Amino acid sequence: MAKENNTNPKKPKFSSWWIYGLIIVGILGFQLLNSGNFASTKTTTTSELQEFLRNGDISKILIITNTNQAKVFLTDEALAKDVHKDVAEKSLLPSTGTIPQYILDFGDLQNFEKQITDSKKENNLDTVVEFDKESNYLGDFLIGILPFVLIFGIWIYLMRRMSGGGGGGAGGQIFNIGKSKAKLFDEKTDTRTSFKDVAGLEGAKEEVEEIVEFLKHPDKYTSLGGKIPKGALLVGPPGTGKTLLAKAVAGEAKVPFFSLSGSDFVEMFVGVGASRVRDLFKQAKDKSPAIIFIDEIDAIGRARGKNNFTGSNDERENTLNQLLTEMDGFGTNTNVIVLAATNRADVLDKALMRAGRFDRQIYVDLPDIRERKEIFEVHLRPIKTAETLDLDFLARQTPGFSGADIANVCNEAALIAARKEKKAVNKQDFLDAVDRIVGGLEKKNKIITPGEKKTIAYHEAGHATVSWMLEHAAPLVKVTIVPRGQSLGAAWYLPEERLIVRPEQMKDEMCATLGGRAAEKVIFDKISTGALSDLEKVTKQARAMVTVYGLNEEIGNLTYYDSSGQSDYGFSKPYSEDTAQRIDEEISKLIEEQYARAIDVLQANKDKLITLAERLLEKEVIFKEDLEKIFGKRPFDSQFEANGEEIIDVADTTEEISEENK
Repeated sequence: MAKENNTNPKKPKFSSWWIYGLIIVGILGFQLLNSGNFASTKTTTTSELQEFLRNGDISKILIITNTNQAKVFLTDEALAKDVHKDVAEKSLLPSTGTIPQYILDFGDLQNFEKQITDSKKENNLDTVVEFDKESNYLGDFLIGILPFVLIFGIWIYLMRRMSGGGGGGAGGQIFNIGKSKAKLFDEKTDTRTSFKDVAGLEGAKEEVEEIVEFLKHPDKYTSLGGKIPKGALLVGPPGTGKTLLAKAVAGEAKVPFFSLSGSDFVEMFVGVGASRVRDLFKQAKDKSPAIIFIDEIDAIGRARGKNNFTGSNDERENTLNQLLTEMDGFGTNTNVIVLAATNRADVLDKALMRAGRFDRQIYVDLPDIRERKEIFEVHLRPIKTAETLDLDFLARQTPGFSGADIANVCNEAALIAARKEKKAVNKQDFLDAVDRIVGGLEKKNKIITPGEKKTIAYHEAGHATVSWMLEHAAPLVKVTIVPRGQSLGAAWYLPEERLIVRPEQMKDEMCATLGGRAAEKVIFDKISTGALSDLEKVTKQARAMVTVYGLNEEIGNLTYYDSSGQSDYGFSKPYSEDTAQRIDEEISKLIEEQYARAIDVLQANKDKLITLAERLLEKEVIFKEDLEKIFGKRPFDSQFEANGEEIIDVADTTEEISEENK
C-alpha cells in the first residue's frame, strides 16, 4: 500500500490554455454536427441520380446554388430497399436539421436543372425540386476575425519577449522594460556559500569580511566618525574566485543582496540602461542596508570617449554616467554598498575608479603554494581519493593555477580514474590530469617518422641540458616526447619565484629556450620549424629588455611602455625610424649572442646530450632523477631551493607547424 501511495502521479496544474482549447474544440464540434458530416450521408453521381429518379425513389432535391451542391432526400418506400440500406441507418450523433441521404456535386446549374426536369417529365414524377443558399455565419465570422487575433497575439508575444518577462508581473509588460534585471538573493534559500567555502584569498577575504561587518554593526565604525565604504572593486585574473567571494558575501551578510551582470544593463532601446540603473538603486535603497554586486563591470564601465569616433550618442556611456551619479551623486544613500568584479581594470573609466565610488580595490591574485593546498582541500571533499594522497605534492605540481584551474584538475582526475575503472583517485590520476590540462590531450595515434622523433628528442634534450648547466635558468623536472595537443614534445621546469628580474637571469632563460634549436644545429647541423614557439618567446623577452625595462646599454635607460594604455590608440610610434632600426639591431644581437652561447654549452656537453636524448627516445618520458644520473647534482640547487616556493612551468613546446602555414 505504501508503495502505491508513493507512486501516485502528481495532479496536473491548471492552465488558462485549457479553456482556449475547449472553446476551439466546441466550435469545431458544432460546425461538424451542424454540417451533418457525422450522419450516414453518401456521395452520389449524376448517373445514379437519374436512375433513382426513374425508380421513383426521390422525394425531394434541394439545390444549393452558391456551392453547386444538391441534397437528395429519399421516400420512405425507397429507404426500405436493399440498395439504400447504407443510407437508411440513423446517425449516432444528434443533428440540428433534416439529414439528406445523398449529396451530389454538379457542374453547370442550368444543365443539371434541365436533366432533372426532363427526367420528371419522362417518368411523370412528382419529385420536389427546391433552391436555396447555404450560409455559415459562425465560420464566416471566425475567418474574418482570425487575422486580427493572430496579429494581436503576435504583438503581445513580441512585447513580452522584448520586456524580458514571461507572463504578468513586473517584467511582463512593455512599460516595465526599464526595470532592473537584478536577482535578489535570499540567504535562507538561494545561496549556501560562506567564507568557509572560499579557500586562500586571505587578504581579499579580510577586506570583504570587513564590509559585511560594516553592514551588521555600523555603529561600531560610525561612532568614531568613520563612513561605510560605498564600493569595493574585485580585480584579478580569470578564475581566481572573484564571483565566489561575492557569493560568500551574499551568504554571510544577512542583508538583501542584488546580483547581476554588467551586460544586463545593455539593451537595444535607447535609455534602457540608465533606467535600469536608476531602478536597481531605488530597489536597493528601499531595502537598505543592501549590497549590489555587478559582475564583469567592464561591459558598461569602459573608459568614455576612446572608441566613439562617430560622435553619436553612446548608450553605454549614458548607462555609465547614471551609474556614476547613483554611486556618488548629489543625493545618494550611503547604506548601499556596491561590489563589482572585473579582470580588465585597465580599461575602466577613471571616474569610476576614484575614491568615493569604489573606495577599495581588492586585488585577487593567483594562489601561492599554501593557498593552492587549501583550494585542493575544498575541491577534494566530494571526490573519493586514496588515503596516501599528498596535498603538498599536488600544490607544488600546479604553479600558476587559479582556483578554477584546480577545480578542473580535480574533476579531470576523477574522470581519468573512472575511465580506468578505479575505486579511488590516486596521485598518478592527478599528474595525468595536470598533463592533460597543461599540454592537451595525449595523441597516441599521431604518425611520427623515426627521423622526426629523433629530432624532437634532441630538441627537448637540448632544453634540458642548457637549463641544467646555467645558474639562473630553471632546472628541468620532466621531459616528454609524447605528442599532446598541437605540440610534439614538452618540458616541465621548476623556476624560482622572483619579484624582480636581472639581465643575467633573463639571458640565462633565453639561452635555455634556444637550447632546442641549438641542439639540432650541434647534432644534425640542420635546423627545423619546431622551434617556432621558442623563437616567439625569446623575441618577446628580448624586445621587453630593450624597449620596456631599459636593460640595454645601447638604447639606454628608456622605456616605451605606457601603463595608461593611451598608446594603444596612437597613430605613431614614440620613437624615430633611426631608433627603431637600432632597437631591431639590439634585439637581434641579444638573441644571436644567447644562441651562440647555447651552442657552446652543448658542444662542451655533447656526450651527455646524446646520452640524455637516447634515454628519452627509449623511455619517452624522463624525470629529474634521470638528469642527475647523467649530469650529477646541480650545483645551484641548494641556493635555489632556499629562495622561495617551487613552481613548475611548462616550457615552450615543439610545435608541428609547417613553413607553408607560417
